[in-house]
Amino acid sequence: MSVNQQGYQVMDERNQQKQLLRARGICVVIPTYNNAGTIVQVAQSTLAFCDDVIVVNDGSTDATTSLLQDLEGITLVHYTRNRGKGYALRQGFQKARELGFAYAITLDADGQHYPEHIADFLRANQEHPGALIIGSRKLEGIQRSKGSDFANAFSNFWFWVQTGRRLSDTQTGYRLYPIKKLHGLALLTSRYEAELELLVFSSWHGVELVEIPIEVYYPPMEERVSHFRPAADFTRISILNTVLCFLAVVYGLPLRLLRFLGVWGRTLFSLLFFLVAWVLVMPFMWLDVKIMPFAQETKREHVRQMMSGFARLVMMYMGIPGTRFSYKKPENLSFDQPRIVICNHQSHLDLMCQLVFSHKLTFLTNDWVWNSPLYGFLIHQAEYYPVSEGLEEMLPKLRSLVERGYSICVFPEGTRSKDCRIGRFHQGAFYLAEQMGLEVLPMYLYGPGRVLPKKTYHLNKGPVYIEVGEPITQSQLLAMGDHRQQASHMRRHYLQHYAEICNRIEQEV
Repeated sequence: MSVNQQGYQVMDERNQQKQLLRARGICVVIPTYNNAGTIVQVAQSTLAFCDDVIVVNDGSTDATTSLLQDLEGITLVHYTRNRGKGYALRQGFQKARELGFAYAITLDADGQHYPEHIADFLRANQEHPGALIIGSRKLEGIQRSKGSDFANAFSNFWFWVQTGRRLSDTQTGYRLYPIKKLHGLALLTSRYEAELELLVFSSWHGVELVEIPIEVYYPPMEERVSHFRPAADFTRISILNTVLCFLAVVYGLPLRLLRFLGVWGRTLFSLLFFLVAWVLVMPFMWLDVKIMPFAQETKREHVRQMMSGFARLVMMYMGIPGTRFSYKKPENLSFDQPRIVICNHQSHLDLMCQLVFSHKLTFLTNDWVWNSPLYGFLIHQAEYYPVSEGLEEMLPKLRSLVERGYSICVFPEGTRSKDCRIGRFHQGAFYLAEQMGLEVLPMYLYGPGRVLPKKTYHLNKGPVYIEVGEPITQSQLLAMGDHRQQASHMRRHYLQHYAEICNRIEQEV
């Protein structure tokens, strides 16, 4: 690859990163005070990685003000009196929210932070939406004052005392904040210890804290600009930690307890709701199937209708407290027409999310679902079939369902995702579509894997969203190639569309 080609590739990657940062509502906030020697270089370097840069001029008295006024591409927040880093951050967050951003990456104006790490913060934000991402500095071999080392260790210790959580670097200024979830901004102190307060209040309110490693640059001691005043600042920090320790007992600890009770209370309520509803509904289903003088197909129709109604009750109304369920589907789409329905697979809740739309859906399931002592009876009556039977053996049964107006739902990944990512698609759904001459109807799920993750036993708060796409005809499928190519093509489509859904929803998480 030539030098020019490498340059174009780098530019393309950076442009994609900038677009993704904007799509996820991420900007950069740079507070500055008397950094005339570095602020232009820092801002311009940051603009190479992010188009949305807010610089907060905290009452600088040197050439910083005039330099910033001539700098293109930034959003400038300026006030004449120096108020401190805490105040500058608060002003930067306020401006970011006014501009519609959900997250703000903060970095220092003295040149110690590398803007290249913005890509690392972006990846961490995608893996941990809604989290406060902390850039933990690699300080080995870097010459720092004894006061700075002590201040970091001092801050780390008191953070652990106040929150019960350990962090390796509570003094770093390179962070990504979920600005819609920040607490205690009105109480924030004006100086640099405000960054510790933001961590403490976020921890008390259950915001996920994630550390990522970052490189830092410290110029020679004689060239550094420091606004740290050892005696006054340590006195102020000691007073602040005394106050925070008191608040940790009367405010932080009760919040942690309420959050713990909320998680398990929510789980217990949902379990009891499910069991009570099951106890109330199951006898009617059993009587309908075993006693009532209806035709077998009519009985099965009743079972499917009751299962769909139960799914709507759970997902749309009162089954899972703290869950915001929403959906989207084409206005003119009817589920009366049989299709092969494909959907990404995240959680035990996925079937109920799909059944919200119609009772005329039947599923290919795993063996443990088919053999479940709790609801295996219903699975059999609804004519859901285990994939272990093999597609060829199931074809006659599935054809019968299609002839009676039912769609066949398949999870192409074959199993639930551990981390909500889209796994490899198998070919079975596309083979069935070809064999029966059916359209493929894509559904896209977001959230069940976060509300009820794989291999966990408690329910979390969060949004659950399901979207129905446009049907894909046989001619469109054939244009993609054979079954393997169809599976690969649709997986790429799911990766792209699921990312778009994540970018939109995770600005509100």
